[in-house]
Amino acid sequence: MSEIENLLREDLRGQSPYGAPQLEVPVQLNTNENAFAIPEDVAAVVAEFIGRELRGLNRYPDRDAFALRTDLAAYLGHGLTADHVWAANGSNEILQQLLQAFGGPGRTVLGFMPSYSMHPLLARGTGTAFTDAGREADYTISPQYVRDAIAKHDPDLVFLVSPNNPTGTALEPDVIDAAYEAARGIVVIDEAYAEFARDPRSTALGRLEGRKRLVVTRTLSKAFAFAGARVGYLAADPELVEKLLLVRLPYHLSSITQAAARGALACAAQLQAEVDELKHQRDRIVKNLRAKGLPVADSDANFVLVGGLRDAAAVWKLILDQGVLIRDVGLPGRLRITAGTEDETTALLDAFETAIEQRPEMFDLQEQQP
Repeated sequence: MSEIENLLREDLRGQSPYGAPQLEVPVQLNTNENAFAIPEDVAAVVAEFIGRELRGLNRYPDRDAFALRTDLAAYLGHGLTADHVWAANGSNEILQQLLQAFGGPGRTVLGFMPSYSMHPLLARGTGTAFTDAGREADYTISPQYVRDAIAKHDPDLVFLVSPNNPTGTALEPDVIDAAYEAARGIVVIDEAYAEFARDPRSTALGRLEGRKRLVVTRTLSKAFAFAGARVGYLAADPELVEKLLLVRLPYHLSSITQAAARGALACAAQLQAEVDELKHQRDRIVKNLRAKGLPVADSDANFVLVGGLRDAAAVWKLILDQGVLIRDVGLPGRLRITAGTEDETTALLDAFETAIEQRPEMFDLQEQQP
């Protein structure tokens, strides 16, 4: 063990940082980014918002990001105000702040894996014990499953993801209700991909009123094609939002970041067209891969989880050899695919067709019904 390793916190020794493979290939469909660049007219609006801040960069930003929170509340609707909203550097920092405020040493957060792989890493970084309750055999979770898990582990926080990553499935409202009723602590619904849901009403935002321990987290990275700007946010009871100020870093959101985010929010209607196109390409992937005999779950996110692979790692390599990068998330017989542009989706589907033709023994194809 090196001198530095020996000085590292014991619970961090031997751990690996979060990361997804970044390979230079023509089609990259592995990190759930928005496949479309910011449209020129939207970029112009964002630049205008940023430009207003440039001469004032000698001053610290608004530490409470009030104008941004006001815009976010207006975008979310549901009667929310700026006092219900908090913003930070990506939804990861939002989740970290929740763990800093309500978790920590001696406390536990309950998750349902497979789900967002950063949840246990964020828990570890804040000294919060992470407990994995798993999922049903088909990767779903029912109200009773959630109740039983909470009763067994009595967590201080509960993390639920809807739509879930990597399965793409959205939670039924009664699952959220069951979790809140069973838990004594904070219940977090991670809705990073909510704008891609087939039914927009599936959001937990409408369940916030009267539920002081319920939190809904969101991001601008996906639907707003703003991953490079790093803006995440939450909606919750104002008292809970106020408590997060105890752990926020001073001036944690730069003036440039706040301005850029406000510019993007001003163009939400234009960006929705890109969301609709990605939903179309996502559904195209589901339809075409199913037609080839591969089981694919209906998705409410901007990605799909494909099964029927006898060796997921080998199939991943077959697809990569054709210039298409997708994600091996470690689930046996399954790979995750981000929805791309029309051309990228065509390249992906062609790659799968070639792989099936050349190496049919690598696939467990289902017989298609007439």
